[in-house]
Amino acid sequence: GVVVLGLNRSHAKNALNKNLLKMMSKAVDALKSDKKVRTVIFRSEVPGIFCAGADLKERVKMHSSEVSSFVSKARATINEMANLPVPTIAAIDGTALGGGLELALACDIRVAASSAKMGLVETKLAIIPGAGGTQRLPRTIGVSLAKELIFSARIVDGEEAKSIGLISHVVEQNEAGDAAYRRALALAREFLPQGPVAMRVAKLAINQGMEVDLATGLAIEEACYAQTIPTKDRIEGLLAFKEKRPPRYKGE
Repeated sequence: GVVVLGLNRSHAKNALNKNLLKMMSKAVDALKSDKKVRTVIFRSEVPGIFCAGADLKERVKMHSSEVSSFVSKARATINEMANLPVPTIAAIDGTALGGGLELALACDIRVAASSAKMGLVETKLAIIPGAGGTQRLPRTIGVSLAKELIFSARIVDGEEAKSIGLISHVVEQNEAGDAAYRRALALAREFLPQGPVAMRVAKLAINQGMEVDLATGLAIEEACYAQTIPTKDRIEGLLAFKEKRPPRYKGE
């Protein structure tokens, strides 16, 4: 039930170019309707790097109209990731800058090694984050601090990222360089025993509710809760509780 999507463009530090975005979009699209998928982990196969952001060597060769198209594609692909119906975890075992951090921000949960480096550094290039960073970072760590990090293009390590709420878990890096990935796997395994329909609906209720006032959010919760009432998952969960045994969910 756990799907791992690994970035492996080692010669370019996993920088996002047209081809990589195309492959990411195709992979995410395949996951949307796969009922066997319970959690998705985004990680890097390249030691010391999560994603260095957009491929500036490719971008500098683009016409201005191409740049707009590229940024739109990056934004759309990362939105597709954010809209996956199942929990998503970013395992940040190395550097995540610019679009790399925007990719991680689109995940539900972020885990990072203490040695990892993260930042939205676009203002150094006289541009701004264009793939969701100006919207998701404030929603994650608060408006004032997000402005400070974007205005300064500051890079933080895993410890500071945890202290400001940018990530949920920080771990000491191991010799294999995959400590964050291992922690992400442990989290994913915590999710697996739960009702699959309930997990999808819970994510939907939280995501939609965070964008509206409380009264509307409670109405969204009510509508989402109603979706779980007739499911086989819910019946199995209640039976398991009554019989004092682990539930055996098959998914729907």
